[in-house]
Amino acid sequence: MPLSCDPDDAPPHPQNISLVAPSTISEPPITYTPPTSPYLPVLYFDDDLLIISKPSGLLSVPGRGPALADCVATRAENLFAGALIVHRLDMDTSGIMALARTRAAQRHLSRQFENRQIGKAYIARVLGKIEADAGEINAPLICDWPNRPRQVIDHQNGKSAETSWQVIHREANATRVRLMPTTGRSHQLRVHMASLGHCILGDNLYADAEAFAAADRLQLHAQSLTLTHPTTGDELSFEDVCPF
Repeated sequence: MPLSCDPDDAPPHPQNISLVAPSTISEPPITYTPPTSPYLPVLYFDDDLLIISKPSGLLSVPGRGPALADCVATRAENLFAGALIVHRLDMDTSGIMALARTRAAQRHLSRQFENRQIGKAYIARVLGKIEADAGEINAPLICDWPNRPRQVIDHQNGKSAETSWQVIHREANATRVRLMPTTGRSHQLRVHMASLGHCILGDNLYADAEAFAAADRLQLHAQSLTLTHPTTGDELSFEDVCPF
Protein backbone atom coordinates (compact mmCIF):
# COMPACT_ATOMS: atom_id res chain seq x y z
CA MET A 1 0.00 0.00 0.00
CA PRO A 2 1.59 3.28 -1.08
CA LEU A 3 0.82 5.24 2.10
CA SER A 4 3.40 3.45 4.17
CA CYS A 5 5.63 1.61 1.74
CA ASP A 6 7.71 3.75 1.55
CA PRO A 7 0.71 13.14 -3.12
CA ASP A 8 -1.40 25.58 -8.56
CA ASP A 9 0.19 27.94 -6.74
CA ALA A 10 -2.36 27.74 -3.93
CA PRO A 11 -2.39 24.75 -1.58
CA PRO A 12 -4.58 22.01 -3.09
CA HIS A 13 -7.82 21.05 -1.39
CA PRO A 14 -7.46 17.76 0.52
CA GLN A 15 -9.23 14.77 -0.94
CA ASN A 16 -10.45 11.70 0.92
CA ILE A 17 -9.73 8.09 0.13
CA SER A 18 -10.47 5.04 2.27
CA LEU A 19 -7.61 2.78 3.26
CA VAL A 20 -7.71 -0.57 5.01
CA ALA A 21 -7.29 -0.11 8.76
CA PRO A 22 -4.80 -2.39 10.53
CA SER A 23 -6.30 -5.69 11.59
CA THR A 24 -4.96 -5.37 15.14
CA ILE A 25 -6.80 -2.11 15.86
CA SER A 26 -10.57 -1.71 15.95
CA GLU A 27 -10.73 1.56 14.08
CA PRO A 28 -12.76 2.81 11.08
CA PRO A 29 -11.09 3.02 7.68
CA ILE A 30 -8.40 5.67 7.48
CA THR A 31 -8.99 8.64 5.18
CA TYR A 32 -6.22 10.62 3.54
CA THR A 33 -6.79 14.25 4.53
CA PRO A 34 -3.30 15.76 4.64
CA PRO A 35 -2.84 18.98 6.60
CA THR A 36 -2.72 22.12 4.48
CA SER A 37 -1.62 24.71 7.03
CA PRO A 38 1.25 25.18 7.18
CA TYR A 39 1.59 24.13 3.56
CA LEU A 40 5.25 23.04 3.63
CA PRO A 41 7.51 24.62 6.27
CA VAL A 42 10.92 25.43 4.80
CA LEU A 43 13.88 25.28 7.19
CA TYR A 44 16.65 26.07 4.68
CA PHE A 45 17.28 26.35 0.97
CA ASP A 46 20.05 27.28 -1.45
CA ASP A 47 20.84 26.47 -5.07
CA ASP A 48 21.39 22.78 -4.26
CA LEU A 49 19.41 21.95 -1.13
CA LEU A 50 15.89 22.26 0.20
CA ILE A 51 15.32 21.28 3.84
CA ILE A 52 11.68 21.06 4.94
CA SER A 53 9.65 20.04 7.97
CA LYS A 54 7.15 17.39 6.92
CA PRO A 55 3.86 17.47 8.80
CA SER A 56 2.44 14.26 10.18
CA GLY A 57 -0.27 12.95 7.85
CA LEU A 58 1.38 14.01 4.60
CA LEU A 59 2.84 11.52 2.13
CA SER A 60 6.45 11.94 1.05
CA VAL A 61 5.71 10.88 -2.54
CA PRO A 62 2.47 10.42 -4.49
CA GLY A 63 0.37 7.33 -4.00
CA ARG A 64 -1.72 5.69 -6.69
CA GLY A 65 -4.41 7.86 -8.20
CA PRO A 66 -5.25 11.57 -7.99
CA ALA A 67 -6.65 11.31 -4.45
CA LEU A 68 -3.14 10.54 -3.22
CA ALA A 69 -1.31 13.11 -5.34
CA ASP A 70 -0.81 15.64 -2.55
CA CYS A 71 2.58 15.02 -0.94
CA VAL A 72 5.95 16.55 -0.08
CA ALA A 73 7.19 16.01 -3.65
CA THR A 74 4.32 17.91 -5.28
CA ARG A 75 4.23 20.69 -2.69
CA ALA A 76 7.98 21.18 -2.98
CA GLU A 77 7.67 21.35 -6.76
CA ASN A 78 4.97 24.02 -6.37
CA LEU A 79 7.27 26.13 -4.21
CA PHE A 80 10.66 25.30 -5.77
CA ALA A 81 10.45 24.18 -9.38
CA GLY A 82 12.61 21.13 -10.02
CA ALA A 83 12.85 20.01 -6.38
CA LEU A 84 13.73 16.30 -6.17
CA ILE A 85 13.05 13.70 -3.50
CA VAL A 86 16.13 12.08 -1.94
CA HIS A 87 14.64 10.04 0.90
CA ARG A 88 11.26 9.48 2.54
CA LEU A 89 9.48 9.57 5.86
CA ASP A 90 6.41 7.48 6.66
CA MET A 91 3.16 9.39 6.18
CA ASP A 92 2.47 9.65 9.92
CA THR A 93 6.05 10.59 10.85
CA SER A 94 6.83 14.30 11.06
CA GLY A 95 10.11 16.13 10.80
CA ILE A 96 13.13 16.96 8.68
CA MET A 97 13.44 15.90 5.07
CA ALA A 98 16.22 16.86 2.66
CA LEU A 99 15.41 17.44 -1.00
CA ALA A 100 17.74 18.28 -3.88
CA ARG A 101 17.32 21.14 -6.32
CA THR A 102 19.52 19.68 -9.08
CA ARG A 103 20.13 16.17 -10.43
CA ALA A 104 23.77 16.40 -9.40
CA ALA A 105 22.82 17.29 -5.84
CA GLN A 106 20.29 14.45 -5.79
CA ARG A 107 22.96 11.93 -6.81
CA HIS A 108 25.40 13.28 -4.23
CA LEU A 109 22.86 13.17 -1.38
CA SER A 110 21.59 9.74 -2.42
CA ARG A 111 25.14 8.37 -2.22
CA GLN A 112 25.47 9.81 1.27
CA PHE A 113 22.34 7.96 2.36
CA GLU A 114 23.45 4.75 0.65
CA ASN A 115 26.90 4.95 2.26
CA ARG A 116 25.41 5.71 5.69
CA GLN A 117 27.14 9.08 5.86
CA ILE A 118 24.01 10.96 6.94
CA GLY A 119 23.51 11.62 10.63
CA LYS A 120 19.88 11.14 11.71
CA ALA A 121 18.12 11.42 15.06
CA TYR A 122 14.44 10.94 15.88
CA ILE A 123 12.33 11.58 18.95
CA ALA A 124 9.67 9.04 19.92
CA ARG A 125 7.35 8.33 22.81
CA VAL A 126 6.88 4.64 23.49
CA LEU A 127 4.59 2.63 25.73
CA GLY A 128 5.81 1.79 29.23
CA LYS A 129 8.97 2.61 31.13
CA ILE A 130 12.22 1.42 29.56
CA GLU A 131 14.49 0.37 32.41
CA ALA A 132 17.85 0.67 30.66
CA ASP A 133 19.21 4.10 29.77
CA ALA A 134 20.49 3.21 26.29
CA GLY A 135 20.94 0.31 23.92
CA GLU A 136 21.32 -0.93 20.37
CA ILE A 137 19.05 -3.03 18.18
CA ASN A 138 20.41 -5.12 15.32
CA ALA A 139 17.42 -6.88 13.79
CA PRO A 140 17.11 -7.39 10.01
CA LEU A 141 13.80 -6.53 8.39
CA ILE A 142 11.75 -7.83 5.49
CA CYS A 143 8.32 -6.97 4.14
CA ASP A 144 5.52 -9.14 5.56
CA TRP A 145 4.15 -9.58 2.06
CA PRO A 146 0.69 -11.04 2.90
CA ASN A 147 0.21 -8.20 5.40
CA ARG A 148 2.03 -5.38 3.58
CA PRO A 149 2.97 -2.67 4.28
CA ARG A 150 3.92 -4.29 7.59
CA GLN A 151 7.57 -5.25 8.08
CA VAL A 152 8.85 -8.12 10.22
CA ILE A 153 12.15 -9.14 11.74
CA ASP A 154 13.72 -11.98 9.76
CA HIS A 155 17.25 -12.98 10.73
CA GLN A 156 17.59 -15.31 7.76
CA ASN A 157 16.21 -13.30 4.84
CA GLY A 158 15.89 -9.73 6.12
CA LYS A 159 18.05 -6.74 5.23
CA SER A 160 20.34 -5.42 7.95
CA ALA A 161 18.74 -2.82 10.21
CA GLU A 162 20.52 -1.11 13.09
CA THR A 163 19.19 1.40 15.61
CA SER A 164 20.77 2.99 18.68
CA TRP A 165 18.49 4.47 21.33
CA GLN A 166 18.76 6.64 24.45
CA VAL A 167 16.19 7.42 27.11
CA ILE A 168 15.42 11.14 27.41
CA HIS A 169 12.63 11.08 29.99
CA ARG A 170 10.39 8.55 31.71
CA GLU A 171 6.70 9.36 32.15
CA ALA A 172 4.05 7.56 34.20
CA ASN A 173 3.43 4.94 31.51
CA ALA A 174 5.59 6.07 28.60
CA THR A 175 9.20 6.83 27.77
CA ARG A 176 10.58 9.57 25.56
CA VAL A 177 13.57 8.29 23.60
CA ARG A 178 16.10 9.49 21.04
CA LEU A 179 16.48 7.03 18.17
CA MET A 180 19.54 7.04 15.94
CA PRO A 181 19.21 4.66 12.98
CA THR A 182 22.32 3.63 11.09
CA THR A 183 20.27 2.09 8.30
CA GLY A 184 17.02 3.38 6.80
CA ARG A 185 14.69 0.43 6.32
CA SER A 186 10.96 0.90 5.92
CA HIS A 187 9.29 1.15 9.35
CA GLN A 188 12.63 0.37 10.98
CA LEU A 189 12.16 2.44 14.13
CA ARG A 190 8.56 1.34 14.58
CA VAL A 191 9.39 -2.36 14.32
CA HIS A 192 12.55 -2.13 16.39
CA MET A 193 10.87 -0.40 19.32
CA ALA A 194 7.94 -2.82 19.18
CA SER A 195 10.46 -5.68 19.30
CA LEU A 196 11.63 -4.35 22.68
CA GLY A 197 8.07 -4.51 23.97
CA HIS A 198 7.78 -0.71 23.85
CA CYS A 199 5.81 0.17 20.71
CA ILE A 200 5.56 3.79 19.62
CA LEU A 201 2.39 5.49 20.83
CA GLY A 202 -0.23 6.11 18.16
CA ASP A 203 1.22 3.51 15.77
CA ASN A 204 -1.59 2.07 13.66
CA LEU A 205 0.47 -0.89 12.44
CA TYR A 206 2.59 -2.15 15.33
CA ALA A 207 1.00 -0.84 18.53
CA ASP A 208 -1.52 -2.71 20.66
CA ALA A 209 -4.87 -1.07 21.39
CA GLU A 210 -3.62 0.69 24.52
CA ALA A 211 -0.60 2.25 22.82
CA PHE A 212 -2.57 3.16 19.71
CA ALA A 213 -5.19 5.00 21.77
CA ALA A 214 -2.61 6.80 23.91
CA ALA A 215 -1.84 9.48 21.28
CA ASP A 216 -3.74 11.26 18.53
CA ARG A 217 -0.88 10.74 16.04
CA LEU A 218 2.20 8.61 15.63
CA GLN A 219 4.67 9.83 18.24
CA LEU A 220 7.70 9.76 15.95
CA HIS A 221 9.52 12.87 14.74
CA ALA A 222 12.68 13.28 12.65
CA GLN A 223 14.44 15.84 14.81
CA SER A 224 17.87 16.33 13.24
CA LEU A 225 19.79 15.67 10.05
CA THR A 226 23.51 16.14 9.35
CA LEU A 227 24.85 15.95 5.81
CA THR A 228 27.66 17.10 3.56
CA HIS A 229 26.75 19.91 1.18
CA PRO A 230 26.92 18.49 -2.35
CA THR A 231 28.76 21.50 -3.78
CA THR A 232 30.76 23.15 -1.00
CA GLY A 233 31.63 20.00 0.95
CA ASP A 234 30.68 21.72 4.21
CA GLU A 235 29.04 19.68 6.96
CA LEU A 236 25.56 21.05 7.66
CA SER A 237 23.28 20.19 10.56
CA PHE A 238 19.57 20.96 10.77
CA GLU A 239 17.08 20.59 13.60
CA ASP A 240 13.29 20.63 13.76
CA VAL A 241 11.60 21.10 17.13
CA CYS A 242 9.56 18.09 18.20
CA PRO A 243 5.83 18.96 18.20
CA PHE A 244 4.85 16.53 20.97
